[in-house]
Amino acid sequence: MRTLTWLALLLAAAGSAYAAGADALKDYLRETTAASARFTQVVYDRSMRKLQETSGTMHFSRPGRIRWVYEKPYEQLIVGDGEKLWVYDKDLNQVTVKAITQAIGGSPAALLAGSNDIDKDFKIVAAGTQDGLEWVEAAPRSSESTFQKVRMGFGKSGLEAMELTDGFGQLTVVRFSGIVRNPKLSPDLFRFTPPKGADVISG
Repeated sequence: MRTLTWLALLLAAAGSAYAAGADALKDYLRETTAASARFTQVVYDRSMRKLQETSGTMHFSRPGRIRWVYEKPYEQLIVGDGEKLWVYDKDLNQVTVKAITQAIGGSPAALLAGSNDIDKDFKIVAAGTQDGLEWVEAAPRSSESTFQKVRMGFGKSGLEAMELTDGFGQLTVVRFSGIVRNPKLSPDLFRFTPPKGADVISG
């Protein structure tokens, strides 16, 4: 799939367990208004067979501004400018554009670049500790969502991993490295103008 799977399709324990899970995510959202990192992304099928592996860079500035750049094995650019979300496939010379609220909404991307009001769209539970990270699980409240759940792993650097299970049983695993929290990001990172001659499709 030549799109940003967890973004485009894209963040019940009781008592103290729920509080811990919700607090970990809410603390991150409250304390992190922007971030930059490198990432690797691997997609697995239901049988955990690797379907795709990609890597690149990520920047976001909340709310609604995100830049996700695939560098290998092919080039693709996703830019959210606060109003629109642009997806540019260089090989196809094709741009897809949607309103940012339509594209992000209750998707996993809202857990990164959306607002702080996550309880409206997600049920948040603590998911324990694994691989040295504290995990939080977010499930969409909407029955029309195209994904089942997102797991977010927090470590010393903040958000270090995301794991998304979609409606087809595929698992997308994203690992972040070189994380910089609250950097001063140029507004130009979140601007996009379709290249001359590109096919522009409005969603």
